[in-house]
Amino acid sequence: MFPHFPIASRNFTLARNFGFSLLVSALISLTPLLAATTPPTGENAYCDKGNEAHFGDKDGPAALPKACYYTGLDGTPSPGKQMRVAAKADLAEEYKRAKCGDTLLLPAGSSFDIKDFPPKKCDDQHYVTIRTDTPDAKLPPEGSRISPAWAGVSSLPGRPPFSQPDGGTARLLATLIVREPSGVTVGDHLRFIGIEWTTDPTMNTGRIISTEGTDHVIVDRNWLHPAEGAEVGKGVGMIKGARFIAVINSYINGFNCVARTGKCTDANAVGGGNGDAPTGTFKIVNNFLEAAGENILFGGSGATVNPTDIEIRRNHLFKPMIWKEGEPGYKPSPSGSPFIVKNHFELKNAQRLLFEGNLLENSWGGFSQTGYSILLSPRNQGSHCPKCQVTDITVRYSRIRNVGGVFSISNSLSKTGGESADGGRYSIHDIVADNVHQEDFKGHGNFLALLCNRPPLHDVQIEHVTAFVPGVVMSITNKGEKLNNFSLNYSVISSGEKRPSLASAGGGPANCATKTQKMDAEAVLQACFAPYHFEKNVMIGGRGTWPPGTIAASSREAAGIRSDLRLCSDKEPGCAKASPAAAAAPAGRDIGADLQGLEAVLAGVE
Repeated sequence: MFPHFPIASRNFTLARNFGFSLLVSALISLTPLLAATTPPTGENAYCDKGNEAHFGDKDGPAALPKACYYTGLDGTPSPGKQMRVAAKADLAEEYKRAKCGDTLLLPAGSSFDIKDFPPKKCDDQHYVTIRTDTPDAKLPPEGSRISPAWAGVSSLPGRPPFSQPDGGTARLLATLIVREPSGVTVGDHLRFIGIEWTTDPTMNTGRIISTEGTDHVIVDRNWLHPAEGAEVGKGVGMIKGARFIAVINSYINGFNCVARTGKCTDANAVGGGNGDAPTGTFKIVNNFLEAAGENILFGGSGATVNPTDIEIRRNHLFKPMIWKEGEPGYKPSPSGSPFIVKNHFELKNAQRLLFEGNLLENSWGGFSQTGYSILLSPRNQGSHCPKCQVTDITVRYSRIRNVGGVFSISNSLSKTGGESADGGRYSIHDIVADNVHQEDFKGHGNFLALLCNRPPLHDVQIEHVTAFVPGVVMSITNKGEKLNNFSLNYSVISSGEKRPSLASAGGGPANCATKTQKMDAEAVLQACFAPYHFEKNVMIGGRGTWPPGTIAASSREAAGIRSDLRLCSDKEPGCAKASPAAAAAPAGRDIGADLQGLEAVLAGVE
């Protein structure tokens, strides 16, 4: 199937058959989106029973995931006995007694200490389910997100309102208290439904759930959070040989590390990507994910393998503003120190990843980063991961708001001088970014920061973006060979006027943008990229002149853009004139993001 890029994919096959694959693969990386196809929204939209994947072949230059994890109850059954667990029972012993296919029913409102759930070597038709005994009718339906309200908490300070049970807040979950510093290690073919996970407040706990060396684990409609005031760095770790792991329909919040006096530096809600055993086929769908460091992180430690085939869809990646110094209601850690805040989504080691239909909200600088929301940055961390790479990454139909910067893409050496294996084949499209800040968020306020060192960055395609930033469109550091195959097409971007819109990020005359930024945007593009495409963009404000074919405007109003970001089709209330961007992209598409499609994909995510 070719749901998003049929022409590009078929052209590649045809060209390969005729022996022109090298030439055509270079052209494909610059093939424009020919029509907007709104992505589906279901939990298993790209996966059929038996883990039959249908993501499609490619999205622009990026290969899409080849494997998937079907998480529907009809494909991951527990057909055995239902075993009721007494409120004061030893859950570890009860789990030992369970056989493949059984279900353990934990009394709602009860709590159990747990250190691990050892593997049982079950099969795909005999999952062990561990769940609350609350009837299905009183839980969110399958495919729907749970919230703390099902654990008796009606709201959380600084967080968006969340869904409530019928009849109001009630204690309908069972609670597992983690009693292992490295987290509860879970076995194979396990499904958790309606469970609250938390930590021992007296214990120094690093993570809540570890999937090290296991396979086929589904965390479905769970609430994960540290104990009140506890510093816990990780929620769910997909680490060291983990395969077929899903976190779905869950609420994960409160993960943070403390500046200066804390026990950790990077807090993540979900992530992994380290170790020496093959790892991958991960599914992160329809969750609220909150962490101070990176809400989602893959990579960042030693590995000899790459996590592959990762699906991240319809999540709300959030940092509460009460964690930001100077904001109303600011609440520091119990030590009085602020939490270490970095970004929403960072990849240091990942292959074939789809990031779709996500809402990313609130990110600021002040620590080792400057508030960029998304980072694509392969890293040979500590020179312990020479095989680390970030390749074949698709980021589409997502919204970014209230941040210090939008995208940071970098291929650079580690602090110890280690070079990663590869970074490139990125497809970014149908993105809206607004409410971007500079000094007040200790950020640069840029749309894109590009750092090209080693290995050479290649095949970056950005199309149909709508972004309003106070900084520059693109900040560049590249002292080496030109970036191969770069495109920025059919986008609406408003930028500030303090610096050239395509600007040098420093580094002296060796940087391709240092001298050329004083000329015009085309001079920067020619000096830094080969080949490049910069076609039919609407550039609002900014400094300097643009390549031919660019639609330059002094303001949103002059570009015919309404306050809701939609294009004016004619002179009408709220519109002084029709937008020159309307139906001006190939196949009659509007320039800018597919706003109607984006609204459909994000419905219910917040």
